[in-house]
Amino acid sequence: MKMILLGPPGSGKGTQAKMLSERLDIPQISTGDMLRSAVKEGTPMGLKAKAEMEAGGLVPDEVVVGIVKERLLKADCAKGFILDGFPRTIPQADALKQTLADLNKDLDAVISLQVDNDAIVGRIAGRRTCRDCGKMYHVVFDAPTVADLCDKCGGVLFQRDDDKEETIRKRLEVYAAQTAPLIAYYRNSGVLSDIDGMLDMSAVQQQILAALGFGQ
Repeated sequence: MKMILLGPPGSGKGTQAKMLSERLDIPQISTGDMLRSAVKEGTPMGLKAKAEMEAGGLVPDEVVVGIVKERLLKADCAKGFILDGFPRTIPQADALKQTLADLNKDLDAVISLQVDNDAIVGRIAGRRTCRDCGKMYHVVFDAPTVADLCDKCGGVLFQRDDDKEETIRKRLEVYAAQTAPLIAYYRNSGVLSDIDGMLDMSAVQQQILAALGFGQ
């Protein structure tokens, strides 16, 4: 099963990707993981990415796509893979299509998690992190026993800048402008399935598995 998981920040795609990876026994591949691995291993594309990052620049699409290709050539991708966080733009999607053609592979499915923006803000803005041990909580879904204090170590909880509403809404604007057009792109290719990401985690998983043609 060769697939892409699309969804805005806070849609739960990372959680769903991990669950699918275990269920289908195929690797979850995120852009961040690929970049870190390629840099650590010193691959040709990893060295190019490292040079760009050390210079303070963005890693160019051609380098990211090259790193994806290097990753997909590894043995654990023989049965399939779950791309999480890539592609992010139409040019990246075009490049991925060519890369897969070069590898004699085709996408089997693209899953698009649909979640209301206000719900996403509620999910992310409610996160709190312990300053001492890093344990994460949520003021609604996973609140600490004592408000603003970590159950594990007693450290003070705080809200990261990335988790503040203004930052979240800016990230959602970027997603709408750059990544959301991929939904139409893959719908036109006939491989896209829309999934209601507003449901609970297990219900979302069952929807995804059904869309992929797997039973309970």
